Amino acid sequence: MGEQPHEQVLHGGVANAGAVVRVGDEVRRPSNPNTGTIHALLRHVRAKGVDVVPQPLGVDDRTRERLRYLEGEVAMPPFPAWSLTGAWLSTTAQLIRRLHDATVDFAPPPGAGWSDEMADPSGVHEVICHNDVCPENVVARQGRAVALLDFDFAAPGRRVFDLAAFATMCVPLDTEDDAARLGRAGLDVPARLRLLADAYGLDAAQRAELLVVIGERVRDGGQFVLRRVQAGEPAFIQMWQDMGGMARYDRRRAWFAEQRPALAAALA
Repeated sequence: MGEQPHEQVLHGGVANAGAVVRVGDEVRRPSNPNTGTIHALLRHVRAKGVDVVPQPLGVDDRTRERLRYLEGEVAMPPFPAWSLTGAWLSTTAQLIRRLHDATVDFAPPPGAGWSDEMADPSGVHEVICHNDVCPENVVARQGRAVALLDFDFAAPGRRVFDLAAFATMCVPLDTEDDAARLGRAGLDVPARLRLLADAYGLDAAQRAELLVVIGERVRDGGQFVLRRVQAGEPAFIQMWQDMGGMARYDRRRAWFAEQRPALAAALA
């Protein structure tokens, strides 16, 4: 038998923590029932000249998906200063726009399946949403976003639904104390939300809809993590405990109710 290739664990994330590795110029990570659909999506996006997603290479003999490794930095908490800049936020919003535009004409393969865990509940199929654009899923170089990672939760939906998830996690839409726990104290939240909308190119109607959808996400916040906790997944149980359980989401709900007028004014 030949020598086994060296595997370097790539840190970050929760669901696949410790199971994502680099092997040479490849990344190998757990596949799922929707991997075929996701790889078809990535190939479609890249075929349109939009290189903001990984290049899929298939599945290995351990049923792990294979992806071309993307050089760059990925921010993890406590988030470094370069990941808190307007440049990082705006270039990530621009990546999401390029991704969305490239998926408008995507035709899923026969038998295609999508995750419904974080999907847009509206039933509207405008684009394919990433649904989990958090700092840990963005590759940056010199402080500017260049690619998006981890499409496990991708699914059809509305542009503003994906942007609402991104805003919640990356503006971030959180109390000052909760943001500070991850190294994100002192940020001008209304200004950053407006920057996100400007960088993506939302029109007036979309900006109004974005705030409505953000409100819906904040209202329902915590349910995804709670489902994983109730399923007994250790990484999510630890995350839930570290965050203080549902109380963290209750604080966000109270904060958002207070801040909503200022956020609306920033988007107007």
